[in-house]
Amino acid sequence: MLPLGLSDTVCEALLAPLVDHHCDAVRRDDLSRAQYELLIGGGVPAPPGTTHFDTPVGVAVRRWCAPVLDLPPHAPPAVYLARRAELGAAEANGRLLRAAGVAAFLVDTGTEDDDLLPAAEMGRQGSAAAAEIVRVEQVEHDVAEMAGSSADYLEGLAEELAARAAGAVGLSTVAGHLHGLDFDAARPSRGSVIAAAGRRLADPKEPLADPVALRHLLWTAVDVARERGLPLQLHAGAGPDAGHAAPHRTDPALLTGFLRALQPAGVPVILLHCYPFHRQAAHLAAAYPHVHVDVGRALTRTGAGAWRVVDELLELAPFHKQLFGSGCSGVAETAHLGAVAFRRALGRALKERIDAGEWSAADAARVAYMIGSGNARRVYRL
Repeated sequence: MLPLGLSDTVCEALLAPLVDHHCDAVRRDDLSRAQYELLIGGGVPAPPGTTHFDTPVGVAVRRWCAPVLDLPPHAPPAVYLARRAELGAAEANGRLLRAAGVAAFLVDTGTEDDDLLPAAEMGRQGSAAAAEIVRVEQVEHDVAEMAGSSADYLEGLAEELAARAAGAVGLSTVAGHLHGLDFDAARPSRGSVIAAAGRRLADPKEPLADPVALRHLLWTAVDVARERGLPLQLHAGAGPDAGHAAPHRTDPALLTGFLRALQPAGVPVILLHCYPFHRQAAHLAAAYPHVHVDVGRALTRTGAGAWRVVDELLELAPFHKQLFGSGCSGVAETAHLGAVAFRRALGRALKERIDAGEWSAADAARVAYMIGSGNARRVYRL
């Protein structure tokens, strides 16, 4: 799996158990081919007459996940899915999650769905520890549906966020995908927030889209994160969470004003996914002491080219600011593939530096441990 020619010390570091600091839950039920393809395609159906197996993710499933299910590499899609169905979802999930070699899954609970594994069960099936990352938009949605007035909404939002954060290791937001990252960085005024709350309660079942209400939610999350000593994950770049915002509005460079405003609070910020804007994210991680970066599912979705993404992060971002997250979502294959892509990509990037005489094997091993697990353990206080 790793590039040839790496020393035992570096290989041991690359193969050490990972902390998957950002993953979504996976489905517990058996899936039809259409359901499965929708999940590996990021929630977007393949055009008629095509298949998501003809993508970097689809090829990687057949190459790296097939052996985990006792099939030869590159098994045809129909054979792979038949074997998955034969084993059943629980057995397939367990095998794939364990194969990822993860010591702890930090699971974003952004979707309430009985067909998704809760964090604790995902950890159990993966023979790993597990903890929760609270998606603040999900909390807001729950509060909006229950609130009877603007005052109830504002009070309930702060209280519910604090209550759910008490059992979590971090908070996450998809405000950038709902609205864009080019939002006003300032904390909104009390009057504008009350007006926004009224607009929100007029249609509480819809996803939160009001820019003032989103900013209030974000700053409320910052307050809770500061009080609890928790980091805040911010989704950026392309990904299956992309909703209403145009792609260019998910560039993390647009967060510069907000990151500056947030710095005095001392809340660690992790920029998630970021691709194809990972260079901008890496620059922000270098420029601001409280900012960290992860390219998540970009490694799976770029396939054999993932090493280029990792290579650019190593060029631009401090090594103590980079974290591993699989970006797992929907199917357990994405947890395994995220880990495989990370280890292979980082291994190749490290080997080039060692072969060029720029790094020692000891330095490479130390950096691999840091990015694979050490940084996450420090930032999330695991």
